[in-house]
Amino acid sequence: MVLVSALALAGCGSDAAPRGERPLFTSVSPSPAAPSAAQPTGSPSTGSQPAVPTGSAEGGAATEPAPRSGTSQAPLPARTTDVSMTANLPGWKQVFVEDFSAGDVPLGGFPGPLYSARWSAGYKDGTPDTAGQKNPGKTGYYPSKVLSVRNGSLDWYLHTENGITMGAAPMPKIPNASSNPPRDNSLLYGRYSVRYRADALPGFKTAWLLWPDSGVWPRDGEVDFPEGDLAKIIYGAVHYDRNGADAFEKLDSDQSVTSWHVATMEWSPGRIEFFLDGRSLGVSTKAPTTPMHLILQTESCLTGCPAPEAQGHVSLDWISVWVPA
Repeated sequence: MVLVSALALAGCGSDAAPRGERPLFTSVSPSPAAPSAAQPTGSPSTGSQPAVPTGSAEGGAATEPAPRSGTSQAPLPARTTDVSMTANLPGWKQVFVEDFSAGDVPLGGFPGPLYSARWSAGYKDGTPDTAGQKNPGKTGYYPSKVLSVRNGSLDWYLHTENGITMGAAPMPKIPNASSNPPRDNSLLYGRYSVRYRADALPGFKTAWLLWPDSGVWPRDGEVDFPEGDLAKIIYGAVHYDRNGADAFEKLDSDQSVTSWHVATMEWSPGRIEFFLDGRSLGVSTKAPTTPMHLILQTESCLTGCPAPEAQGHVSLDWISVWVPA
């Protein structure tokens, strides 16, 4: 999410950010349980079986219900998609790619000269995140304490200092496609793919999201993927306006963040589809219809706070973005 004149809360466990950068937001979805067993997902080409989309209590029914029991029909094969950092794809033109191969950047130095043309560190040190807007001084964004580039990956060092739990929300500078208002990192429809992993850190979470340029929420929607507490499963969510209030549809995987995964969202007119390791988690028809911008929002205290001594890393190996061809 983003702040406009005030801070915004974004994501399905809630999440915040500024945009000037964003307006106050209060999206809260229940967090799914952790996977029942470890899944062997050692490479991005290893996929999970698609989970049946689950509508949350606030979000209404899912768009693709499970088939009725007792039917003799064989299940349809899972829809799949490319999981590589390739150039153009059928129906999609690549407009942004980053694999952090330009060199390392020390903690607190991101983006630095190597990446400043293509990245922003996002919200400044001390900006309250979603939970921090409700409990000032307890949690917030601190890129100077969190972000670095090491071993060819963008790294979040998630930890607590002096009683403050720290995250960061960097933003890529995707070529601008928005004219109202004009800004970097804005598209109307697109395909977004990341290869990432994280340590199992209860209480920290990702809510890497598309937030409306207008800042008008929930009217203009929100899309979160990959989202989830770092000790639980990965899921995606699509927020929309229902009678003037936030509603959302949530699509669960059965995978945890501790293995490398490729998470892809395809945003087209009338539909959002989430893929994890190339296999579809399902489709929502509640797709936004106005320009959105991407924020890699990583924070804490939305599904319970981390232990004070908890520390670990989220690693982004690469990110690739396409627009409709």
